[in-house]
Parts: sequence; C-alpha cells; structure tokens
Amino acid sequence: MYLIKTPRLLKWLYPGLIWDAAPGTRCIYLTFDDGPIPIVTPFVLNILKQYQAKATFFCIGDNISKHPDVFAQVKEHGHAVGSHTYNHLKGWATGNQQYLQNFLKADELTGTNLFRPPYGRIKRQQIKLLKHARPDLKIVMWDVLSGDFDTKLSPVNCLKNVLKHTEAGSIVVFHDSQKAFERLEYVLPRALEHWSREGYSFESLQFTYLPPKEDLHAESGTLI
Repeated sequence: MYLIKTPRLLKWLYPGLIWDAAPGTRCIYLTFDDGPIPIVTPFVLNILKQYQAKATFFCIGDNISKHPDVFAQVKEHGHAVGSHTYNHLKGWATGNQQYLQNFLKADELTGTNLFRPPYGRIKRQQIKLLKHARPDLKIVMWDVLSGDFDTKLSPVNCLKNVLKHTEAGSIVVFHDSQKAFERLEYVLPRALEHWSREGYSFESLQFTYLPPKEDLHAESGTLI
C-alpha cells in the first residue's frame, strides 16, 4: 500500500523535509532512486538528454562502489546527485547509530548535501543525527510517487498515475532499478513528451558538490 500523491497533512507534520520545489513555476523536478546501475541508468540519461531535461539521482553507495563508471556518467551529463544510504536501509527498522554510519559511508561517495531516506521512512531522531553530522543537509522527499517499483502495476496505469498527479513544482520519484525498468522504460519518455507539450521544463534540485574525502589530498598522494 502506497500513496501516489503525498497528502498535505504529511507535509505539514514534517515541515523540515523537502516535499516539492518552487510551486507555481512551470517546472517539474524528476528524481531517480536506487542506482546507479548498468543498462537502466544509461537508458534514463539518454531519454533525459533527448528532452534537454535535468534530474536528481539519489544513489545507493554500494551501487556507486560497484559501478563508478555509471555514476561518473550521471555527473558528466550535468545532473545532481544525492545519497540514498549505502545499503538502502529502512530507517524505521534500523538502529540510529547504524543508520548514521551507513549514511556517512554513502555521503563520502556522493559528496552532496542532498539525501533521500529509502522507502521515505526515517525516525525523527535519525533526522536530528544526520543534520548534526551534516548541518547543510537537505532531506528530500516527494510530491508524486510513480509506483514504477510495483510489479503489479501495469506500465499504462503507472503513466496515468504520474500524469494525473504531477503539477508545477512537483518532485516526482522514479527508480533506475532493474525491478522498475519495465514500467520506467514505458513511462519516462511518454511523460516527458506530454509535459514538454504542456510547456514544462525539467530541472535538478540545487545542491553543493564536494569532492569525495579520499580525493581531497590526491595531489599529495595522501588519503583522509
């Protein structure tokens, strides 16, 4: 059970989290969770390029470690990146210190101040710990959940859900994962075509890029 459109009440209960961006502008903020991986992430990059669209990729640290070349492609295409923990941890089922350490491990690889908790599930104490460790942290949720991860949802209905609920300023969640690919492959180009005809632009979320810690003293040959 999941909600396609985030209720206003939930946004009101967690005002410190980012649910949408610049409402009222003719802009949609596309986000992709769970990559980077071969085949699926490059497919997304190719489709975005066709529509001159920028997006934000919330990356699992373990996938960055396994596929650094794909992660490099995301940045080379000019997209924003954020952390999605190192092992896709569910905050509600994870101890606070374990969650923090897993976040920090992924943060070293992404080097940005953007973070999205997997499943959108994070404890209030975990929010405090993460923001204490990184004061500039922006925790990004969403306004529209595509449901592309749902293997019981047909590609056609997935597209209908996205088009029905997305509006100006919406942050929309897709997944560059193998599980979601059947629906993503169908929905993404069609949604971008529709929104482009409607006059929308597609921007990445604002972020601050910092080199991964091991690169900070690369010239001297030492590591942090």
